[in-house]
Amino acid sequence: MSDGADRVWSVSEHLDSILGQLSPLEAIELQLLDAQGCVLVEDVTVPVALPPFENSSMDGYAIRTADVKAATDAHPAVLDVIGDIAAGSGELPTVGPGQAARIMTGAPLPPGAEAVVPVEWTDGGTGGGPVSTMAAHSTDASASGGEVRVYQGAETGQFVRARGSDVAAGELALAAGTVLGPSQIGLLAAIGRGTVTVRPRPRVVVVSTGSELVQPGEPLGPGRIHDSNSFALTAAARDAGAIAYRVGAVADEVETLRATIEDQLVRADIVVTSGGVSVGAYDVVKEALSSLGGGSSFGSEEGDEDAPEGGGADFGHVDFRKLAMQPGKPQGFGRIGPDRTPLLALPGNPVSAYVSFELFVRPVIRTLMGAGAVHREVVRARCVTAIEHSPQGRRQYLRGHHDRVTGTVTAVGGSGSHLVKALAYADALIVVPESSTSVAAGDEVDVILLD
Repeated sequence: MSDGADRVWSVSEHLDSILGQLSPLEAIELQLLDAQGCVLVEDVTVPVALPPFENSSMDGYAIRTADVKAATDAHPAVLDVIGDIAAGSGELPTVGPGQAARIMTGAPLPPGAEAVVPVEWTDGGTGGGPVSTMAAHSTDASASGGEVRVYQGAETGQFVRARGSDVAAGELALAAGTVLGPSQIGLLAAIGRGTVTVRPRPRVVVVSTGSELVQPGEPLGPGRIHDSNSFALTAAARDAGAIAYRVGAVADEVETLRATIEDQLVRADIVVTSGGVSVGAYDVVKEALSSLGGGSSFGSEEGDEDAPEGGGADFGHVDFRKLAMQPGKPQGFGRIGPDRTPLLALPGNPVSAYVSFELFVRPVIRTLMGAGAVHREVVRARCVTAIEHSPQGRRQYLRGHHDRVTGTVTAVGGSGSHLVKALAYADALIVVPESSTSVAAGDEVDVILLD
């Protein structure tokens, strides 16, 4: 049943009515790599200082600064090499006066040492002059004993990574609300966290409808077109942070569509359909989903004890509305299935479907994720292109290219909702408000940034 079939909803009213029914998904504990793209629900503090010990930032020699203070090319400091220290070394030699320990990058600074001189500042223990960079990398680091000549002095702490110089114990590493990307996961691993508590990425099932749709890669017959919506919307869902599943195009058959959606609910936190939501004779989505309430056999098993008398289970309710927007006037939203999974029914024209996704589906995904940034960034920009006609009383969304440097936006392509190429070249949506029927070149407009 339609919610106020004759009422025209504003974009904001429709979105608010959707988000007002939703809350973030329940938090779960995941292994680090499984948590990529998820949102933290807890502050993570550092249990142990990072790095946990003083270590060398160079291949070279651990020394006492007093021993090399006066070192020059003409008068190098000559030190006894007492051993080698590699990364991961446990027992460390103590560096005394007139001594040095050969040390590798990342290896712990030994007792008594105050700095590290790079191997390029020495003769590499060969008894010759200063080594070149290439020679430094070829020096036999396994040898111990003998002498090393140092040709340049060093300050205390030079080329030494201090304990806690990255983060100190007890310091906040990541705050709740952080989206975990590669660098955040690297930090969690570095401080020893094997698991983390997050809100999972929503699972989005995308279904295109239309008997005219053909899988890309297959030949087109008369009156047929390739299915682009399911690919674009699945990619958009992944870009928004979801785990998205694309379902092949479903023919314009009510029972087939109902069965398809019911089968997909087991892996869906959100269902998105495109096509079939207008007033045409073959608008299968509207026909199939308008009758999901009590009395529908959709979603019920034969002999289901929980089914209401006189029909099947109460499978939910989907409202179909007219919105004061272009493109994307027909929209549908409801909660279906035993878990009351959100379903958003979008129009079928490619641009209408994509714009509708950005305005309604993306905020739903971000809300279920618990992300702080639910909406795309909106900026003001000077419109280079004159927009000669915009429908009175409807908010128009035009594809555009935004230049951050000049603060301008240029319309890309026309207003037709079938112009897929123009959409591919757009990185923004130009918003013409309901009260305007045109925009003069040079006027400022709101711009929704897509990139």
